[in-house]
Amino acid sequence: MKRQFLIMVITGVILLLSACGPKYEGDYSYPIADFTFTNQNGEQFSKSELEGKIWIADFIYTTCETECPQMTYSKQKIDRALKEEGIEDVEFVSFSIDPEVDSPEVLKEYGEVRGIDFEKDNWTFLTGYDFDAIKEFAVKSFKIPVEKMDDSFMHGVQLSIVSPEGNAIKHFNGFTLTDEQIKEMVAFIEDMQ
Repeated sequence: MKRQFLIMVITGVILLLSACGPKYEGDYSYPIADFTFTNQNGEQFSKSELEGKIWIADFIYTTCETECPQMTYSKQKIDRALKEEGIEDVEFVSFSIDPEVDSPEVLKEYGEVRGIDFEKDNWTFLTGYDFDAIKEFAVKSFKIPVEKMDDSFMHGVQLSIVSPEGNAIKHFNGFTLTDEQIKEMVAFIEDMQ
């Protein structure tokens, strides 16, 4: 009797777990903490708005003259490559690591100067927290280092792919991204569809 009960319990657990929906496989799985920050339009933007979507995240600041503009350009190339494959529903999210300077207006101008049309495009730039909060968020959720230097910042240059479940599962170097890596990234995202 105990054995039959145990078999029924194990079978029930297996069926329950198999019904939980798709699991997205990457190189790792880091749950992204819930957040509500301020976007480039001065509106509140929450992680819940990305629920069920694939998104690509990075950490930038607008006065950066090296890595950050290149990372944004890399994301634009990825966006074009995805759209060429008919994939239109991937979101692009940039978290500012210099919230004292990067107001919503500054972030909006930063994007528009680079040709991002926030009315049509699936891009969001975020601010509205203090440096310590975004540093903790970057490290705990994405495992990306962020440090304040004397007159600049040190930060990881990863473009992190986040699954519809809200987990960071794979990253690419956004500063040195090659065309071959863009193809790999697009193929990876296509397989998630």
